[in-house]
Amino acid sequence: MFTLQQIKNAHSKVKSGADFPRYIQELKHLGLTRYEFMVGNGDTVYFGHNGHQVNSGPRYEPREIKYPAAIPAMHHDIAIHQQGGTDFPTICIQAAANGVAKWVIDFEKMLCTYYDLDGNEMIAEPIPEVEYA
Repeated sequence: MFTLQQIKNAHSKVKSGADFPRYIQELKHLGLTRYEFMVGNGDTVYFGHNGHQVNSGPRYEPREIKYPAAIPAMHHDIAIHQQGGTDFPTICIQAAANGVAKWVIDFEKMLCTYYDLDGNEMIAEPIPEVEYA
């Protein structure tokens, strides 16, 4: 069973979006099956096997989620982030500005799905597989 401290340790190694695939593999190795990140305040719920879950609590002050969602702008910001052009706080700000209410990481499907305030799927991005060291 994973702990919040183990997750924080893995997250501390992420400097940009380019580090994301390795981070995901580390979390998967810890036994996570998915997590849900709330863009409005950074609250994250991590899910594992047999109903195990850990909640991070809010990470930052509440921010407004724009409405309606701007899918093309979010695609653009994701592409820059994946190339290492932005850090985690920046992509969170951009996501809110683009109308992303939450994203869900599915470790079994290796998919990151972004949702708007109405719960509609905006974007589903495959997560590249990398070797876990």
